[in-house]
Amino acid sequence: MKEIKGILLALVLLLLTACMGPDRSHRLVVIDAGHGGHDCGAQCGGRQEKALVLQIVKKLNKAFKREGYRVYMTRGSDRFLTLGERTRIADRKEADVFISIHANAIADKRRFEAVEGIETYFLQKTRDTRSQRIAARENAAVLQGADALSKGVIIDSVLNGPKIVESNKLAIDVQRHMMKRLKSRYPDAQNGGVRPAPFYVLVGASRPSILVEVGYITNTKERNRLFTEDYQERIAKGIVEGVNRYLDNREKELGI
Repeated sequence: MKEIKGILLALVLLLLTACMGPDRSHRLVVIDAGHGGHDCGAQCGGRQEKALVLQIVKKLNKAFKREGYRVYMTRGSDRFLTLGERTRIADRKEADVFISIHANAIADKRRFEAVEGIETYFLQKTRDTRSQRIAARENAAVLQGADALSKGVIIDSVLNGPKIVESNKLAIDVQRHMMKRLKSRYPDAQNGGVRPAPFYVLVGASRPSILVEVGYITNTKERNRLFTEDYQERIAKGIVEGVNRYLDNREKELGI
C-alpha cells in the first residue's frame, strides 16, 4: 500500500511539474523603457513615446513574472536615465538578456501614413541608411556632449565576440514571436524585420541585448493600435515567448 501511495504521489508531482512548465526562477531579464523625464522621445497626435513604452514595459514586467522570471525595470516611472545608467544595469544585475523598448517615427509628414512596421535591432555597425537614421534619433538624447571619436570607440569596443551573435539570435526569436501574436488579431501588421544598428543603449551590457521598435507613432493606424491594451499585451506576450525560445535553445546548445 505504501509503495502504491508513493507511486501515486510521484505521478501527481510529475503532472504538476508538467503543468507548471520549466523552472525559470534562475533567469533574470532587464527591461528598459526608452526616454523619460525631460526626454519625451517621438511625439505625434498628442501622444508621446516615453509614455507608450513605459506602459508596454509594465505589461512586459508582468508577463515575464507570470512565466517565472525575475525581472528588473530600468525605470518604472517618468524619469530620465543617462546612457551610463541604462547600459550598466544589465551587467550589475547579471541579467540573462537586456531588452530596450522604443517607438519609431519619421520626420517627413508627407510619408507619415506610408511608413509603419515593428522592428527589432541588435548592436552592429551598418551601411543601411534607414537603420542609421533611426539609431541617430534614439541616440541623440543620451549622447549629448560626446564627440565623434568617443562615439566610435564606444561602438568598436563591443562589436566583436559572442554578444553580437547571441543578440542577433535573440532578436530573430523575439521578432518572430511578436509578429505571430500580432498577426493573429491584426493580419495587416507590418513586419519590419530584424536589423543591425549602432544603438548606444545596447553597448554597455556584455550580454545578449536588443532594442525593439514597437511601431511608428507617426502612423495613425499604428499609433491608435499601440495605445490599446490588446495590442500592448500581444507585444509583451510575443517578446516573452521569443525570450523563452531563445533561452531554451541556448540551454540545449550549452547542454545545461
